[in-house]
Amino acid sequence: MERRGSFVRWAVVGAALMLPVFTGCTGFFPPVNNSGGGTGATGNQVYVVNQTTKSVSGFVVGTATLTAVSNSPIALGSQPFAEVVTPNDAFLYIAGQASISLYLINSNGSLSAPSGGAVQNLVTAASLAVSPDGQWLIALDSFTQQLDIYQINSTTGALSDVGSPTYSLHAGAGPWQPSMVKVSPDGTLIFAALGTGGDVVFSFNTTTGLATQVQSLVNVNASTGDFGLAVDPKTAYLYIARSGTSGGIGVYAIGSGGVLNSVTGSPFAAGSGTVSIVLDGTGTYVYAANRTDGTISGYTIAAGATPAALSLTPLSGSAYQSGTSVQSLGIDRTGKYLLAASVGGSPDLTMYSFDITTPGKLDRATSIATDADPAGAVAVALTH
Repeated sequence: MERRGSFVRWAVVGAALMLPVFTGCTGFFPPVNNSGGGTGATGNQVYVVNQTTKSVSGFVVGTATLTAVSNSPIALGSQPFAEVVTPNDAFLYIAGQASISLYLINSNGSLSAPSGGAVQNLVTAASLAVSPDGQWLIALDSFTQQLDIYQINSTTGALSDVGSPTYSLHAGAGPWQPSMVKVSPDGTLIFAALGTGGDVVFSFNTTTGLATQVQSLVNVNASTGDFGLAVDPKTAYLYIARSGTSGGIGVYAIGSGGVLNSVTGSPFAAGSGTVSIVLDGTGTYVYAANRTDGTISGYTIAAGATPAALSLTPLSGSAYQSGTSVQSLGIDRTGKYLLAASVGGSPDLTMYSFDITTPGKLDRATSIATDADPAGAVAVALTH
């Protein structure tokens, strides 16, 4: 089966946020019969996919240092869009043009392709997520309004297609721009950000891999786009990176069955072109990448007397300077560092530590080129 069309990885939001348009065809074929899986990383690694150089780079996160892992960077067969590391740190999946590829993660953090080849499926996905139990890979399809859900072979990492639930957009939504998919920490919900198309929520059965749409959200303005998602550790709140008119950070209380209700004061102001968002491991601080500004906005999360009363307070020194067109954020496995990838470079990958005197504040620790600079560093994925 093939699907043909064009895919806008991000979108034009307002006058300042513009990214490339990609074209290609999609479909799928039976999973590769891999002969063995990765041993799993034993250290602290970050992986960066680079669109311009069509490569993936791996680095060991040390004490304020970034050191390339063995055989990094690795050339990819197509331009990458997204990536994800499984919870056991054994497998790295990369979404590329008409491909979802698998790389085995070795104990030293280096990557290797399975003996049967890296490409698992001929599907173009805008974003990838893995369920907390490590059983399911969820891909946000770039050409069809659906999720592509695969069961993960725990030994080899091979993917088995278990279904492609479709979803509908809210009436009055803007153009559909699939951007990010995220599974809740408790594994019961899947959220998808669709640019100016708004957002959709699915219930998720981790026993069967079945997902069912339960809600869709529409932005109040057609020039407002939702591009990044984060869920707090208790699956109590959804945070949305929002660009364009009324942009910033949208915050929603997650109710029974996954129903979303906006908190008072949402969206909270951020920089221009907000496209990515991440929470620290405790759920105390939230950080947003502002692509147009090249900055990162940071906030303290303050609980209220009711779910709707949660609020965000800007951190000291926010917004923090980052690379050109910063658009992907992640927290390392120790919780000591924030990593930021910038598609425009200058630099490609920046690492921040958390200030020892002002809680939550970011201090620039180091930076590095992920390939021939600017490599087009579009996404980060970290070991757990």
